[in-house]
Amino acid sequence: MNLPSTLSRRQLLARLGGGFGGLALSALLGESARAGELARAGHDLTPKPPHFPARANAVIQLFMHGGPSHIDLLDPKPLLERYNGQTPPAEVADDERITGNLLKSPFRFIRHGQSGLPFSETLPHTARHADKIAVIRSMFTEHRNHEQALWMMHTGMVVAGRPSIGAWAAYGLGTVNHNLPAYVVLPDPRGLPVDGIRNWSSGWMPPLYQGTAFRSEGMPVLNLRPRTPRPTDMEDGRMRLLGELNAEHRRLRPEELELDARIASFEMAARMQLSATDALDLAGETETTQRLYGLDQAVTRPYAARCLMARRLVERGVRFVQIFMSGQPWDTHNNNAAQTRNCCLQTDQPVAALLTDLDRRGLLDTTLVFWGGEFGRTPGAQGPDGRDHHPYGFSVWLAGGGIKGGQTHGATDDFGYRAVVDRTSVADLHATMLHQLGLDYRRLAFHRHGRDERLTDVQEPRLLRDLIG
Repeated sequence: MNLPSTLSRRQLLARLGGGFGGLALSALLGESARAGELARAGHDLTPKPPHFPARANAVIQLFMHGGPSHIDLLDPKPLLERYNGQTPPAEVADDERITGNLLKSPFRFIRHGQSGLPFSETLPHTARHADKIAVIRSMFTEHRNHEQALWMMHTGMVVAGRPSIGAWAAYGLGTVNHNLPAYVVLPDPRGLPVDGIRNWSSGWMPPLYQGTAFRSEGMPVLNLRPRTPRPTDMEDGRMRLLGELNAEHRRLRPEELELDARIASFEMAARMQLSATDALDLAGETETTQRLYGLDQAVTRPYAARCLMARRLVERGVRFVQIFMSGQPWDTHNNNAAQTRNCCLQTDQPVAALLTDLDRRGLLDTTLVFWGGEFGRTPGAQGPDGRDHHPYGFSVWLAGGGIKGGQTHGATDDFGYRAVVDRTSVADLHATMLHQLGLDYRRLAFHRHGRDERLTDVQEPRLLRDLIG
């Protein structure tokens, strides 16, 4: 529809009363003209079939910013106990000479489940799910600085500006619930993680694939509702007028992808008025469920709320949910034992509750849960009782979504320094996660500047087939 540059009051009232229906309003009724336009352009969030039958419909990524210590949590090393305080052998000496003598773990490891999988005493709740969890002990990455390691773990390379894995999932699969984003982020209400919103960026992909941050306290999205409620007929007329003006504005700027994303976000906001608040409202959960997650305890409440919200989001069709912590709390350069224990106190019960809740609702089979950070910590001490960044060998774990639990994959050497058995790159991990979503890492490509970009770039990863049930 072509609109004149100015409208009289009579014309404006006529259009408000007799328009064809605003795009946001039509989306609320299940039919969006904008979705069709974006689909013709090749960039949209309409549901897309996977490349092959998927084992997982959704991913929940529990990201532990700062680099949790594998040798204190998931990878026990008896030789560290034996040689505690001694100079490390040459083959495991710190090549940057930041750390000194070997530092044993202050925590006991206990075997759990029928599998006998060992977990640190600081993870008693998660350990009860040993038979559902597959621990990858042979991860390695390509940089020991936080930012570069974060870019690697989230986007597949140690350079900034690329799309995150959540953006790739949204791009490849779209969403089955147009009233909620395909890719949702739950930051810590106490502050953003290190590297901020770049952790969930869509990079050079259209911005509509970027993660949408929801707040876990108060209104889920700021300004989602008007401060002063409007009558329904007034709101409907406003939506129709905005739809017409947006359509004309876009018609004059057909190549502006950021404009597409901005308009799409406005329409999504209108739809979310009916769904986002409900999805993140925990008041309707039973008291038993709230206690299970730890909502009744001050130390666990912030992380517990986000874990419970993640379950409610995947239950409603969200494809990819990430939970972040403020800053980088696992960065234990000093007082490693106390800091590690504190991080576990905040997260262990909520994480375990999430696995329990997904399982009892029949969602764990189709929800892939990932736990891990950007790297591990050094076997040698930094200062008297700290550990430095460690990219050469560390641990993460996967559960649900077709993953066979109760096992470990790969190994580090006797001191936990280097991954030496079944070494697992970030590309291997990403390819396996995509595979569980039914996506072939080779076929999931975005054409840009004359080449097909991929999450794994030019790397040739191997699927971790022994983890797939």
